Amino acid sequence: MKKIQLLAFALLSAFSLQAQVKGITGETNWFNNWTSFKPKTIDYNEPTNILNGVISTNTTLYKKNTYLLMGVVYVAGNATLTIEPGTTIRGDFDTCGTLVIAKGAKIIAQGTETDPIVFTSNKNASERKPGDWGGLILFGDAPTNKFGGVGFLDLNLDPKFNTYGGSNAESDSGILKYVRIEFSGRKLNAQKELNGLSLAGVGNKTKIEYVQISFSNDDSFECYGGDLKLNNLISFRATDDDFDFTQGAQCKINNSVAIRYPFSSDISRSRCFEIDSYDKIENLDATKKLTNIVATNMTLVNNEENDQGLVKEAIYIRNDSSLELKNSIVSGFNQCLLLEDKISSFEKIALQDVVFNNCAAYIEYESGSSPKKIVEWYNNEKFNIMTSKTLRTALFLESDVKKTPDFRLKENNIITSRLAVN
Repeated sequence: MKKIQLLAFALLSAFSLQAQVKGITGETNWFNNWTSFKPKTIDYNEPTNILNGVISTNTTLYKKNTYLLMGVVYVAGNATLTIEPGTTIRGDFDTCGTLVIAKGAKIIAQGTETDPIVFTSNKNASERKPGDWGGLILFGDAPTNKFGGVGFLDLNLDPKFNTYGGSNAESDSGILKYVRIEFSGRKLNAQKELNGLSLAGVGNKTKIEYVQISFSNDDSFECYGGDLKLNNLISFRATDDDFDFTQGAQCKINNSVAIRYPFSSDISRSRCFEIDSYDKIENLDATKKLTNIVATNMTLVNNEENDQGLVKEAIYIRNDSSLELKNSIVSGFNQCLLLEDKISSFEKIALQDVVFNNCAAYIEYESGSSPKKIVEWYNNEKFNIMTSKTLRTALFLESDVKKTPDFRLKENNIITSRLAVN
């Protein structure tokens, strides 16, 4: 009788998962052709052209050339920087090559599945490391909750091109599609750190999809305010956070993955998601929106079966911020969701159709206590929050990045149980 009941439970669990796909989805593996999980092995062409200074007129970068990004390069005024599919731009190590798209300017970097655009280190293949160069920064005039409505990034940038924020949620900073960003995120000092891709006050007419950021020495993607729609993003082996949201960011992120390794982390404890609404309360305009993230079909995975290293939690959320996480899978972390101790209710945290796999704890406070009321709330079957103990190799179609990774779920291989108070 018990065997029959177990079989029925397994079938019910499998049916539940198939009814609503968890984690990243697609009829085929959308990683194919344009991604690289071994960028240290690629011999990129030596630079033939140099980019430096200010680009103030419409400019096109061509596939036939390889470009060296020297120092901070600004695209300013109403200029548009267009980059042909297949173009390679290499960030200079000595001058910390960094590309800034100033407010009012645009970048059109629209690669293809078979001909992606690559931003990478100018070092030789075996010498490349996280933080070899700066990264990409896009400024827009979408709203933030910074006091005064306009912010700047404290990254030693030219003040003439270092402002973001405004009132236009639909502002357009261009297109990033089928783009790889590798070995960026230079730490200027202990307090100033560049990211793989910084999006500051960027509006929802900007198209950002099919972007892979690998080996960033700080965050892969960081959003300072703005109104964003992000699709099919990959963060691989970031030193700090994979996705960082602050300053009232209003973001819908869909069908994206964070692939962490326990020893690719900094001392601040790195996460897949870090969500807050402000750095200091005195910088907040209380009349503006607080950070609100809607994340759908996310796969957040610690890609080794251990709890060593500095990677402990998958998601960290501070007070006064909101997260809606749906149809997603979180696998291999000490904690799935870590809450700032100030959070006293679950009204701003919405979980629906989520699987927590091989995680020691599901929802905890920073102090280490378990918010019993929140866990009890999500134990309701209407939320369909499930747990499992499936090995990573059995969970995904292919989790070995040395092969051709495919982090879509092997749905028939996972047996789940209802979330319980822990």
